[in-house]
Amino acid sequence: MKGTTRTLLAAALVLGVAAGPAVLPASAAGGTASLRSQSQPDPDPAAALRAAIAGLPSADATAALVRVGGSEGVWRGSSGVHDLTTGRAADPNGRFRAGSVTKVFTAAVVLRLAAEGKVDLDRSARSYLPELVPASYGGVTVRQLLNHTHGIPAPDFPWTTVEGAYANRFRIHDPEEMVRSATAKEREFAPGEQQHYLNIGYTIAGLIVERVTGDSYEDQVARHVLRPLGLRDTYFPGTDPRIVGPHNHGYQRMTLDDGTTGLRDVTVWGVTDGWAAGDIVSTTADLERFTKALFRGRVVPRGPVLEEMFTVPEVTDHKTGRPAEYAVGLARTVLGGREVWGKTGGRWGYNSAIASTRDGSRTLVYSVNSTDAKGSTANEVAMNLVVAAYGMPS
Repeated sequence: MKGTTRTLLAAALVLGVAAGPAVLPASAAGGTASLRSQSQPDPDPAAALRAAIAGLPSADATAALVRVGGSEGVWRGSSGVHDLTTGRAADPNGRFRAGSVTKVFTAAVVLRLAAEGKVDLDRSARSYLPELVPASYGGVTVRQLLNHTHGIPAPDFPWTTVEGAYANRFRIHDPEEMVRSATAKEREFAPGEQQHYLNIGYTIAGLIVERVTGDSYEDQVARHVLRPLGLRDTYFPGTDPRIVGPHNHGYQRMTLDDGTTGLRDVTVWGVTDGWAAGDIVSTTADLERFTKALFRGRVVPRGPVLEEMFTVPEVTDHKTGRPAEYAVGLARTVLGGREVWGKTGGRWGYNSAIASTRDGSRTLVYSVNSTDAKGSTANEVAMNLVVAAYGMPS
């Protein structure tokens, strides 16, 4: 998949990625299907989904776990290996780092608090955190934190390469220190004038949740989302760099100790730099349940507050100049001639996504153990899954 097609698919995927061989031996993909083709260019979407995850492990990914659901039918599939050392089959129920899919959970909690009158989306972030958010960012509202129109730059981290990030993988990052680092800089643009997708808005949002509730961010997500929905395999790792429970290993292509380029096992890696913007661990089953409940109004109550998740600001992207694509928590794209809403996530060794049509007729959840999960281009296995589930970008 090259050229214009690959560029279009990469844009669609904003719904935002011990050494091994460069090319790995293939293993069979498996899946169960009961899926009708509606608004779908492929006459057999189940076959397209099987093909999307066939041949793993490969140079791009070592495993893939997929669930497609909704009124149009269901499909479940997995491919690849649990780890490259044993080569045993990937665990279809394995936990994984969901990365920025965390933002949807954070947005949902803030919106629930807004529905309860505990948070005002039009109120300034500084009014909630006056000792942390300086006057130079006094005009930034809570809504702008959540739809990435705040203009606050990213904080500084002590690395610029994947190798540097790996060397610092056990470093513990404090959310307040990350906010101070970011807000010490000049703003990128005036609040509300452009959109720039960054983690920092959600870091501040997590701190606001803690300020207005007197509780931890993690406990508030558990109270409002995890426990009511029975998401027993979803949790926040805190400072523990391990993935607790069954999981498939993640691998990242990087320069190794001997100077060669290869795959390194990056399964054990701290995620405190993500926190409320990107640290959650989950499964495809839990994320599918969460996605369906969210779109049905069972997480955020139906009405104006839920509509925030489907309202894209009429501004342009700070980097590309194209129309904004992010709402609160979710992003919008058009695939196969219909509107799809969702969110991708990327931590080293793991790419993930949740997506759904607004009416819930087709949902998609995947975890792809990408070997370049935060690369400059989208993972090809993930792109193929999106096309198989929904069709080409319109």
